[in-house]
Formats: sequence, structure tokens, C-alpha cells
Amino acid sequence: MSSENNSLVRVLSRGDVLALSFGAMIGWGWVVLAGDWVNSGGALGAILAFIIGGLMVYFVGLTYAELISAMPKAGGELFFSWRGLGIKAAFVAAWAITLGYVSVVAFQTVAFPTIIRFLVPGVTEIGYLWTVAGWDVYATWVLVGMVTSLIMAGVNYLGIRPAAVLQAVLVGGLALIGVVFIVGSWFAGNVQNMEPLFLQPFIGVGISGIVAVLLMTPFMYVGFDVLPQAAEETKIPYRSIGVILLFSIVLAALWYIPSLATNISISTVTRVPASEKVIFATTC
Repeated sequence: MSSENNSLVRVLSRGDVLALSFGAMIGWGWVVLAGDWVNSGGALGAILAFIIGGLMVYFVGLTYAELISAMPKAGGELFFSWRGLGIKAAFVAAWAITLGYVSVVAFQTVAFPTIIRFLVPGVTEIGYLWTVAGWDVYATWVLVGMVTSLIMAGVNYLGIRPAAVLQAVLVGGLALIGVVFIVGSWFAGNVQNMEPLFLQPFIGVGISGIVAVLLMTPFMYVGFDVLPQAAEETKIPYRSIGVILLFSIVLAALWYIPSLATNISISTVTRVPASEKVIFATTC
């Protein structure tokens, strides 16, 4: 069989590549976790953590950008580790990537029904099944997550092009929601809702709270690693993939930081002195 028959079809444009990387980073997880970030680090502490986290991830992205340009092969980290460290290292890397993606799928499967619960109250709380770690699990909650996962799996099975088109549509929808969210904060927001700025004070500036949020930021910024795996399916110069990867990281930081500040400004934050926790109740 010729090498041409074994090659992948190069169909992804610059816009598709950007949508894949940027969309994989922002997702909808930030909607669910914004309250936890504020609970851990305070308003300004959470924002500062995402600035620091974005800078750290950018340096990781520099490495990825160089590797993509040098080895534009499907498989990403699997191929990089095989070329640089051998088959045993590649075996470990492949399993680490697989388990990492499984954990992301599990998180997103839970995150989407959570959003549906706010949009359509009660629809995901029908058919009680059991309680895990203090959370009640319902049949409709599980059904929404499973159906969503199956739809996404089906789209990806059809090929990279349908997946890229869907990703572009979803990213466009998220961008529109973000614009509405930010504009809405100009009219309904209140700077006083930013209090308290820091939590869990350490050396007087809430370092421990910032670190607690900082540990979450790589998980939220991850997603640009889909580009090395799809490098052989792009129809742009391989060097451009690295440039788009770095740009998507910057774009994600510019998304998370204003979105987080906006979310806080249009929310009600109540301090509970007994536990020094923050109850974050979105009012929009």
C-alpha cells in the first residue's frame, strides 16, 4: 500500500485550527466552577491566579509549537515521546494522555447537565438514583450527560471536518454569550460584589487562596494539545499551527479573566463569618 493511501486528508483551515484549540480550552466548565474559584481565592485572587496560570501555560505552549513544526504527525505527545525517548516512554505517555482525556470527558459529562439544570430547573432532577459525596444523582441528569457524550462521539466518528464545523459553531455561540454577558455587566454589575478580594490570607495578601485556584488553571487552559494530534489534517503551513496554538492560549486568557470578573460583578457574594466561606449565587 502506498504512503499516499495511508496519509490523512488535509482539510482544516486556519479558522478551523483556531476554533479547535480555543474551543477546547474554554468549553463551558468555567460556568460551573466560577463559584469555586471565588470561594478559594476571592475575586481578585482568582483573577490573579488565571493571569499567572495563563503565563505558565504559554511557556508550555512554546514547547508544543516547536514540536509541531518539527514533527507534524498525528498522535501528538505519543509521537513526540516516541521520537525523543523511545517506545517505552511513548507507551507511558499514550496511557497518560488516554486517562487524562477520560477524566475530562467525565467532567464535561457532569458539567453540561449542571448548565441545563439552571436553564430548565427541575428537568435534570427526575428519578432519584443514589447519593455520592453529598450530591444526589438523578436518572435524567445521567441521561442528559450520556446522550450529549454519544452525540459528540458520533460527530467525531464522522471525521475531523464535521467536528471542526461543529466546534466553530459552538465557539461562535460561546463568543456571543460572552459578549452579552460582558455588556450586561455594564448595566447590572456592581463593583462592590468583588468583595472580598482575597480569601485564606497568608502573608497578608491571600497567597494560599491564589495558589488553590492556580492549581486549577492548567486544567482549564488545557485543550491546545488537540492541535498536535490533528497536525496532519491541516492544510496550512505547519509553522502556522504553532503560531495559532500560542495565539489561542492568549485568547483563552483574555476570555477567562474578563469573564470571571464579569461573572463576579453581576453576582451576589455573601460572607459567612463562621466559616469564612463565600456563597456564590449567580443572579443573572
